[in-house]
Amino acid sequence: MDLPITYNLRNLAVRKTTTIMTAMSIVFTVAVLVASLALVNGLRTAFAKTANPLQVLILRKGGTSELGSVISPETYEHVRTTSGIARTGVGVPMASLEMVTVINLSSISSPRGMNVTLRGLPEVGIEMRPVKLSQGRWFQAGQREIVVGKSVAKRYPRAQLGQRLRFGRGEWEIVGVMDGGQTAVNSEIWGDLNQISSDYNRQTSLSSILVRATDAGAVPALIHSLNDDPQLNVTAMSESQYYDSQTSAGAPLEFLGLFVAVIMAVGSCFATMNTMYAAVSRRTKEVGTLRTLGFSRGSIMLSLVLESLLLALLAGVAGCLITLPLNLVTTGVGSFVSFSEIAFNFRVGPAAVFTGIIFALLVGLAGGLLPARMAANKEILAALHEG
Repeated sequence: MDLPITYNLRNLAVRKTTTIMTAMSIVFTVAVLVASLALVNGLRTAFAKTANPLQVLILRKGGTSELGSVISPETYEHVRTTSGIARTGVGVPMASLEMVTVINLSSISSPRGMNVTLRGLPEVGIEMRPVKLSQGRWFQAGQREIVVGKSVAKRYPRAQLGQRLRFGRGEWEIVGVMDGGQTAVNSEIWGDLNQISSDYNRQTSLSSILVRATDAGAVPALIHSLNDDPQLNVTAMSESQYYDSQTSAGAPLEFLGLFVAVIMAVGSCFATMNTMYAAVSRRTKEVGTLRTLGFSRGSIMLSLVLESLLLALLAGVAGCLITLPLNLVTTGVGSFVSFSEIAFNFRVGPAAVFTGIIFALLVGLAGGLLPARMAANKEILAALHEG
């Protein structure tokens, strides 16, 4: 014979003070875990949204990042004639030669400044990316004009429409603010390739080439063709593969969040255990009475474990709920690949919520199992006498 669940709910309600105190320890533990998962999920989403499955990024041989790569205009001319590359509506190969570097800007969170990615690219490079203007206009070729991502405009007071930034050999006017949706484009500054490369004296040593394949089936063949061409001496990879490698920026944060959550979970387990031990000690006579009425040791133990799980479940749901407003928060982390800040939104998705609730249930199980076993193993007469 099993005890009804209403028995456990009544006990939690009667012991409301200890129930709330124990639940809060689990709530904060779950909140830390879910927040760390939401941060990493937001970073991964930003990179995933940036990547186009039809596009291939070309770096120097053995290169792992655009910042450390060197590509010559001669290599670009050879690449753009490779078969399998799509063309624009006017017949121009969809191949964008680009230069990437970083500049330092004072941010809201860091007056000393953070590195921001500066990208010089041609018109076709803009066409190949999921981006639109939210303010102003695009930069003109040959002019000291730049367009900043919306996250850059939000986080850096100097990077506003109509203002000027000094880098390279002079000042650059901000003529537009671009919106890349949920992509990493929002964390970049774009300008004309020829003008930027001239300012940095890098007309013959650019960073990368972005090309678009004619269709999904042509991507592997295009990568294979570029990697095997001895005249090019390049490393070609899908854009998705490149941005997957950049999610390493979130690995230390994920580890730190998990580490803190585990430490807090140990404390939560002890808090739950103390609560259940206290509950058992006050209900010794009640347990003896249940045994007298015919309830088995197994059903009593199961009931007490279920009570601990119910407490943990309620706390886990509450911990997930208080992290939901993080979806509206924009943050940024420094990338060890690009050596610049990447801005993105926290994303509290179903996977993070599910993980948080499972984590809470494990804490509840660990904290409730020993007290439940102790209560169930008490002899009937001893339990009635102690009560």
